[in-house]
Amino acid sequence: MIPIINLALIIMMFGFIIVFFLIGWRWMIKIMVKKTGKIIFSDSYQENIIEMIPGFRHMGIQKSLENNLRAESGDVLHRPLGSTINWPHLDTLTFIPAQISLFPTDGDEDIDVKVTIGPKAKKPLELDIPLMISGMAYGIALSEEARLALAEISKKTGTAINSGEGGVMQEEVDTAEKYILQFAKTDWAKEEKLLKRADMIEIKFGQGAYSGVGGRISPENLTGKARKVMGLEEGETAVIYDHFFENQTWNDLKDLVSELRRISGGVPIGAKLGAGGKLEEDIDSLIDLGVDYIAVDGGQAATHSSPPVLSDDFGIPTLHAVVRASNHLEKRKKKGEISLIVSGGLFTPGQFLKVLALGADAVYMGSAMLFAISHSQVFKAIPFEPPTQIVWNEGKFKNKFNREEGVRSGSNFITASIEEMKMGIRAMGKRSLKEVSKKDLVSYDELTAKMVGVPFTFEPYPNEQENQKNQGSKQGEEQKGKQREGTQQESQLASEQGGKEASQQRTMQGNQNVTQQDEQTVSEGQSNSVIRMKNQQDNGGQGQTKNTKENEKQQKEKRRRKVRKVRKLTNSQTNKD
Repeated sequence: MIPIINLALIIMMFGFIIVFFLIGWRWMIKIMVKKTGKIIFSDSYQENIIEMIPGFRHMGIQKSLENNLRAESGDVLHRPLGSTINWPHLDTLTFIPAQISLFPTDGDEDIDVKVTIGPKAKKPLELDIPLMISGMAYGIALSEEARLALAEISKKTGTAINSGEGGVMQEEVDTAEKYILQFAKTDWAKEEKLLKRADMIEIKFGQGAYSGVGGRISPENLTGKARKVMGLEEGETAVIYDHFFENQTWNDLKDLVSELRRISGGVPIGAKLGAGGKLEEDIDSLIDLGVDYIAVDGGQAATHSSPPVLSDDFGIPTLHAVVRASNHLEKRKKKGEISLIVSGGLFTPGQFLKVLALGADAVYMGSAMLFAISHSQVFKAIPFEPPTQIVWNEGKFKNKFNREEGVRSGSNFITASIEEMKMGIRAMGKRSLKEVSKKDLVSYDELTAKMVGVPFTFEPYPNEQENQKNQGSKQGEEQKGKQREGTQQESQLASEQGGKEASQQRTMQGNQNVTQQDEQTVSEGQSNSVIRMKNQQDNGGQGQTKNTKENEKQQKEKRRRKVRKVRKLTNSQTNKD
């Protein structure tokens, strides 16, 4: 009986609480707001909680939190996923649609998006698509399952995967059909067997989010079999050096390129660098080294973790980098010989296509692929842990990552992106990615238009003649000048030698009739009677508009007689020759 009474009391108590909250919650909130508001409205600014508002607005929430982390640790801060600066980007560029003056390509026609990296190499890398998976290192950054998922995705979608500067698993190499080995400033991943297996080798000089310096990875962050793959002892720190060699020289780097080309059997040997203010000098140096491709990483690039000073305060925007790199390769007459791969803050099909239009041969995808393979699996980590904890090698939920789900979502992302890019190419009236160029772009930002070298949308689109004029076609002007000089010389020759020699000269040039070149000499105002006669004929009797109709007829008859005489002289001279 007593337990029943206790149960009834408990039910009544919960019922009372529920009724109270249903009825009295408004009253409770009102009291809380009233008391809190009274404090906020009456306390001095120095003691008021709202002092945080101007403080955060002055410094920013992110900077405030990062400075507190520095104050707590006293060590260099390492921020994940790159810079948070609002860099100038590709958004103000738009493509020109084909509608009336040019029709869009039929939807049934296939669009060619195949690319070749290192076309001058003995064994160029040929890919079905222009999107490649960038170097996200195993052990240092990604977990084993995440790396294997990316390798399988690369094979499934007809592209290549970059090893990154971490350890290289044999299973990953066997899974990927096209494998790019990143030759980094490390002691691992340098085996001759691995160099011979690689379809392309990338010497890593730097990256957008980390500049060109080295780093250290503590033993506790190298979990799983990453330590064994990298050849490290228990408790040993993984070191990424600042240079490839001690007392490094230019000849050391040239020898390195030659040796890698020899060992690999002629696969493309390239270089990766972070885009900086002296980008053209860096490219010139790489050209002298004899590389087959250059991978330029813009300032918006991400990484597993980097000091904010390197990701925020070094480098240049990806947009600036691709334009400058492409222009300089063209200036050095290396366009089509040395391939250009671009990365850094590129997430959407439109951004991929714009970079390719600006001169890149292919695009590296990093963060976009990372979030694509995570997809709905991030809910295994959030809301109490960051979503990357599902893919980082030291992540708390890395064991819950499902490789099959990652392969499915990652492959879908690449497939959808390529189809969307093909749709964009059709909308421009093109049939191949190779047809897409900077000429297909405009910008609604005047500064971007001027910087990139495309029309500004507020102004009428210039025609071809105006384009040549705007580009300052000096060669065309010089050619016109030479033509004018040649015409004047010919006219003088005709005046001095008479009509017979002039007609002979025209005969040798293949102009037996009244030619356009003779008409140009007339425009120079020469006094030769034959030339003047042609000028009158060519201009339809200009200069005689004030004469009477009778005089016009007489003049025309004289011209006809003189024309017949000239033709007879011409034919006679031809027969003699």
